Amino acid sequence: MTKDAPWLFRTYAGHSTAAASNALYRGNLSKGQTGLSVAFDLPTQTGYDSDHELAKGEVGKVGVPIGHLGDMRALFKDIPLEQMNTSMTINATAPWLLALYIAVAEEQGADISALNGTVQNDLIKEYLSRGTYICPPKPSMRMITDVAAYTRQHLPKWNPMNICSYHLQEAGATPEQELAFALATACAVLDDLKTKVAPADFPNMVGRISFFVNAGIRFVTELCKMRAFVDLWDEICEHRYGITEAKYRRFRYGVQVNSLGLTEPQPENNVYRILIEMLAVTLSKNARARAVQLPAWNEALGLPRPWDQQWSLRMQQILAYETDLLEYDDLFDGNPAIDRKVAALKEGARAELAQIDAMGGAVAAIDYMKGRLVEANADRIARIESKETTVVGVNRFTTTEPSPLTTGDGSIMKADPEAEADQIARLHAWRGARDAAAVEAALAALRRDAQSGANIMTASIAAARAGVTTGEWGAVIRTAFGEYRAPTGVSRNPSNRTEGLEPIREAVAAVSSRLGRQLKFLVGKPGLDGHSNGAEQIAARARDCGMDIHYEGIRLTPSEIVNAAADQEAHVVGLSILSGSHIPLIGETLALMRAAGLAHIPVVVGGIIPDADAEALRAMGVAAVYTPKDFELNRIMMDIVTLVDEAPIAAE
Repeated sequence: MTKDAPWLFRTYAGHSTAAASNALYRGNLSKGQTGLSVAFDLPTQTGYDSDHELAKGEVGKVGVPIGHLGDMRALFKDIPLEQMNTSMTINATAPWLLALYIAVAEEQGADISALNGTVQNDLIKEYLSRGTYICPPKPSMRMITDVAAYTRQHLPKWNPMNICSYHLQEAGATPEQELAFALATACAVLDDLKTKVAPADFPNMVGRISFFVNAGIRFVTELCKMRAFVDLWDEICEHRYGITEAKYRRFRYGVQVNSLGLTEPQPENNVYRILIEMLAVTLSKNARARAVQLPAWNEALGLPRPWDQQWSLRMQQILAYETDLLEYDDLFDGNPAIDRKVAALKEGARAELAQIDAMGGAVAAIDYMKGRLVEANADRIARIESKETTVVGVNRFTTTEPSPLTTGDGSIMKADPEAEADQIARLHAWRGARDAAAVEAALAALRRDAQSGANIMTASIAAARAGVTTGEWGAVIRTAFGEYRAPTGVSRNPSNRTEGLEPIREAVAAVSSRLGRQLKFLVGKPGLDGHSNGAEQIAARARDCGMDIHYEGIRLTPSEIVNAAADQEAHVVGLSILSGSHIPLIGETLALMRAAGLAHIPVVVGGIIPDADAEALRAMGVAAVYTPKDFELNRIMMDIVTLVDEAPIAAE
């Protein structure tokens, strides 16, 4: 038998500056990586320039800042794009980043029709789980299909959308929800795309839609989920859309295995978790991933170093090249246990799809799906708290020897503290050196096309060539389509979960009685971090414990949070930041609270926060710091009650 070719080997990477990220990419390619996966920072993802108020503290933290064509040139310097397979994890600004990529490829002399890669371009999941949207769902859908229609004509090898169930699982989705919500998104996109391409071209466009999935630790279930995805997608393509050619119905997907399950305690155990999760998407030939990127073992602690990423890359290479996995037919065909589980998953997913269809499709069902995810995640956390679900090193087998992998300076990488100032200086220099008249003309054309309904890509590419910045492109989109705040998924009504809550409810009632009104807990997410799962679960548990919660969702400025604390007369403020920007954002928030006469209100903070930063936050006046190891939400709730009980009551 002919041995199968391996999947694409990728690592998800980007940080600090375009030049630093370029060096990282070239290093990874030299080690045998066969594709690029670009991580962009939060200002780039949300359409802001690096000097915008909301970008403060976020520049270069969770990815690379790309403000203009010059940054994109530096990012891909000495990397021939015509020969590369590039995945860009970008959604709201996908038309813009693809436009910059095309402009750089043109400068390299590449054949644009030969470009090979993917833009994620999945806005529906941004409203549900990741939070990097800009505008409301309807214009977002228009831009998704604008990109698809443009690539049909000009970039025939490009995947114009990577329907992303990865973040659905990170937000707590069950396998059935992950299947159904992703497939419902695909149907919504295809329904819109049918209006933009000729009927003869539609089957080929269905074949260009790809998926990006998550593989968790229950690897038999995850393997069955992937086989269910293959079957359900084939079924939808054939029966809903009339696609007769099997090659256009193929379920094409890339994967990053689960980051939600990476643990801060005993992080060396994450190596085993990553390996087991990779098996779920590689063992079954008929449901094998076309591209795999693995997190590093220490990502629950901070940024991985190049060596950590190399270790994950070597894991893929050993499986592909040293084992005999690629020499055999599918190992699971005809297995009755696998067949039963696949059938059960498909049945559950079909039921969810029917519910979403009855509501009018994925866009109309965003509130419903968001609420389902928050509740499913609450159930997941409750099972860990009760030890019904075992997490080794977290809620069982916690006795441990000190890890030599996490001792000493340099065990994790830190973003260059000077990178933000450097990026802003280069942004100002770029603005000063460009042709202002050409920029204004390009922006006027972009505004005209946005308002007229013309395909957004042509004007975006012209704007990229003219020197327009990411923030300027984003401002035009915001003006044309308006801004949007997605549902939080946190109901005002308490849930049915009661285990372990009675003592906390009694304590909340006692403190509320002394305060003269219900204990008010304000939960806020300053900055651009859209990972809202933790904030949602804290808010939901506080609600279930009898607190009066105020949670507006993501992307707030420190001043907006402080104003809300004053307006709501909050007794305690809880801030969640997972992007690594906790020091500057918390510092600004505390300063504004002092200036507003709110220094008596205790502030608690949660996020991926190294020990040294936690000490610094406490020194700044933060009352308590929680990190991923603090999984017992009931204990956190009791801490909050105690803090309020001990705090001086000012202006009551």
